[in-house]
Amino acid sequence: MTITARELNRATLSRQLLLEREPLTVQEGMRRVVALQAQQPVSPYLALWNRLTGFTAADLDAAFTARSLVKATLMRITLHVVHADDYPAFRAAMQPTLYASRLGFRFAASGLTPADADELVAELLGFADRPRTSTQMQAWVEERLGAEQKEGAWWGLKAYAPLHHAPTEAPWSFGLRPSFVAARKGPVPTGRAGDPQALRTLILRYLAGFGPASVADVAQFAMVQRAPVRAALLALGDTVERLQGPEGVVLFDLPGAARPPAETPAPARLMAMWDSTLLAYADRSRVIPPAYRPWVIRRNGDVLPTLLVDGQVAGVWRQQKDGIEVTAFHPLAPATWDEIADEAQSLTAFIGDREPAVYSRFHHWWAKFPEAETEVRML
Repeated sequence: MTITARELNRATLSRQLLLEREPLTVQEGMRRVVALQAQQPVSPYLALWNRLTGFTAADLDAAFTARSLVKATLMRITLHVVHADDYPAFRAAMQPTLYASRLGFRFAASGLTPADADELVAELLGFADRPRTSTQMQAWVEERLGAEQKEGAWWGLKAYAPLHHAPTEAPWSFGLRPSFVAARKGPVPTGRAGDPQALRTLILRYLAGFGPASVADVAQFAMVQRAPVRAALLALGDTVERLQGPEGVVLFDLPGAARPPAETPAPARLMAMWDSTLLAYADRSRVIPPAYRPWVIRRNGDVLPTLLVDGQVAGVWRQQKDGIEVTAFHPLAPATWDEIADEAQSLTAFIGDREPAVYSRFHHWWAKFPEAETEVRML
């Protein structure tokens, strides 16, 4: 079976609830979309606002407080929000990557070894049996190891240990100064070896939320090496099916998963910064036209809040004092601008008075756009 680039786009939008907002709880919605990148505290809120009907910020506040959804360092060694039931397998699948990255040179520069980490993690989780501020965690590390080892040891442990970020009652549940609490479920990770069953679970969940996808796509999403991804896909046998994608690329998917026709309408959407839909693939042209990628994904890794039109990135947006400012990278039809205006009004109402201007610290990027090629409107 073959699938075109536009059909791939529609499959992604369908799985990510971006063809139509769905009447789901935040827990049900999170299971559907699998993972939301969460460097900025507001981003998961805006991501779910784009995807769920009747969604309120208080719904997500409550889910974080109850820990039915959790925020932790996971895929691509970045902060993600996932369903609590998914966390143990996702964390176990990431063990080789986190081991190699966070017990590396900075950890070793503190005079510590991976064997030391195994001992420290168990003790650290005992200390974090209740929410602890970053300052308290660092003080614990300093008391245990000494001031000279504190910085490098904490840098490694805060991502390597199975810790969740604890809500701090900031405007969007989490502030920029995090607190931590031990994960409730799953064994304490040790060693470099991966868990093949956990990786298969992660792959199946990824395909449910982002498929069809190639080996390279899965590896990019998780930052796991391609060889174990390929082996895991082969081990899944008939649990997955193969498709032929654009340019003959082999893609994998779940049998019977939604793959809408290419002509399926796709509404305009004002996407969060670092929205996972833009970052879940090695080939990001599925959602981002190649010409626009350097405008949207900056060299330092910032991924700006984007405008989707017909399922593709068509511009960016930012909140200003008087409303939402939308910058389009190419001409848009009047009816499309009307649709975007409706979304902008809804977004402004959703943000309300929680934060004066979300993402304002990233506004400096707007000076980098070529003015002659963009159209700016305040909505």
